[in-house]
Amino acid sequence: QVQPVESGGGLVQAGGSLRLSCTASGSTFSINAIAWHRQAPGKQRELVASIGSGGITNYADFVKGRFIISRDNAKNTVTLQMNSLKPEDTAVYYCNVFNRLGDYWGQGTQVTVSY
Repeated sequence: QVQPVESGGGLVQAGGSLRLSCTASGSTFSINAIAWHRQAPGKQRELVASIGSGGITNYADFVKGRFIISRDNAKNTVTLQMNSLKPEDTAVYYCNVFNRLGDYWGQGTQVTVSY
């Protein structure tokens, strides 16, 4: 079992920045990829960014050039640096951790971007 815990959400004005962190505990030795998803009210959950065990990253088109995902394997932590935030980035952001047994979701952290 892996338990991801997100932190770093909050309220920010449009154009501002926030940094989200996801720290995994439990069976962390087998972690492969880690991804951030988000879900806005009334919308489906969508992939924001992911990073593999070797550091290869993938971004949704709507965050390319604005968000940066990185990981610290020694600390079992993944960070999502979010810059140039827009009101449409408002959502609950979830961390999703993959290992050879399956994937695990955190409880989510709210990000609200005001006009």
